[in-house]
Amino acid sequence: MKKTLAKIALSLIAMAAFVLAGFALTQPVSASAKTISYSKLHKVAKKQLGKPYGWGSVGPSRFDCSGFTKYVYKKGGSKSIPRTAQAQYNHYKHVSYKHIKKGDLVFFGGSKHSISHVGLYVGGGKMIDSQNRGVVTEKVHAPWWHAVGYARVANVK
Repeated sequence: MKKTLAKIALSLIAMAAFVLAGFALTQPVSASAKTISYSKLHKVAKKQLGKPYGWGSVGPSRFDCSGFTKYVYKKGGSKSIPRTAQAQYNHYKHVSYKHIKKGDLVFFGGSKHSISHVGLYVGGGKMIDSQNRGVVTEKVHAPWWHAVGYARVANVK
């Protein structure tokens, strides 16, 4: 029983640390001058399809949502982005859904202050993300997601 309580306490502390790290980065920055190839990002993202979800995992064998987007941008665009979904949301310039482009990040949660999920927009109203079913392609506006915002990480062509 003590071991179970200790594991729960450690999990809660880790989750709080991720949330606080996201709040620490509140200054939005503009997109990088360097152009990143969408085809390279998409190729890296597609190679991860079917890999399992792992809370706190950053790849390459399993991913959580923000670990997945971080991995795709690092391997496909040589760009390092923040680790958590909240930190990614806080760090980049926001765009409206009307102006979303392939390669942008899509954020979900209760509000802009409680981002709990992120995916990579791939066009046609779809994204690739890592969630409880692993890395999948799904609709951005699926009934189980509450889209909060969209962000442009870089100039993606």
